[in-house]
Amino acid sequence: MRAERGWLLPLWLLLIAVSGCEGEGHPTLLGTLEWDRVSLPAEASETILAWHTAEGDRVQAGQLLLELDPRRQDARIAQAQGEVAQAQARLSELSNGARLETIDAAQAVLRRDRAVLTAAEQDFSRIEKLYKRSLVAIAELDKARASRDQARAELANASAQLRELKSGSRVEQIEQAAAALEAAQGNLAQLQVGRQHLSVRAPRAGRVDSLPFKPGDQPPQGAAVVSLLVGEAPYARVFVPASQRSALHIGEPLRVKVEGIAEPFAAKVRSISSEASFTPYFALTGDDASRLVYRAELLLEGEAARQLPAGLPLSAERIVDEHQ
Repeated sequence: MRAERGWLLPLWLLLIAVSGCEGEGHPTLLGTLEWDRVSLPAEASETILAWHTAEGDRVQAGQLLLELDPRRQDARIAQAQGEVAQAQARLSELSNGARLETIDAAQAVLRRDRAVLTAAEQDFSRIEKLYKRSLVAIAELDKARASRDQARAELANASAQLRELKSGSRVEQIEQAAAALEAAQGNLAQLQVGRQHLSVRAPRAGRVDSLPFKPGDQPPQGAAVVSLLVGEAPYARVFVPASQRSALHIGEPLRVKVEGIAEPFAAKVRSISSEASFTPYFALTGDDASRLVYRAELLLEGEAARQLPAGLPLSAERIVDEHQ
């Protein structure tokens, strides 16, 4: 509420000034001079290493403005590069299949298990005959049978592993490895883009308006570290009373008088807000409705206007045809 009242008071004062001028037949719109502004945020909370420009300098698109400490981001990039290499190797391994040496080793295991099974079956056969002649206890027969069954299972396992190696990787495994590689590459690309943004560059040509942090400061992530004034010319931000709103149109020429400048500037209406500024609910009806104001932007013309700073107070008048 306090912020709203703080804005309402100067608006009422503007309306009083406007109403005083309307009696002379030349409606006056009051406001301030502004430039289009671009704020460049800190991509990460890192220490500012150096400025490469100063407040008030003209800069070109792509020009380096300041640098943030990249060491932490470089470490993340190195880790991401390792993850990409690991994912690539895994995909290559699955795509190429098992090595010949691995297959040879599996075949050797299979031959060994066959020999073990042959020996186990022979032992079981001998002990079974002895058991039938009551020369050994049943425990010896059970032990021989268990050894034979274990040898059969190990032979089946070795045979299955050899078939798996010869068949190669499943399609689903290769697809999973390819997806993991894409994810690792995407993460690396994101980190590399973040690394580039630690070197803050001008997105457009303009003038450096503000450098709120100094070298050695560590601004929080998202804080504006550079503010640029951009555009070909400044614009006048004025407030239009409700009584004049319907008569003002986009593209209409006006005459702008800037405080401290003797010669007025030609301007054209660039935009008009469709909603009243800072309107209390009780101002929508009755006599108070005439006190509503709408924000408009007037684009100044001429080479001299490009040299004007932001923030200067001004007044704008519609150009009235004397023959009407």
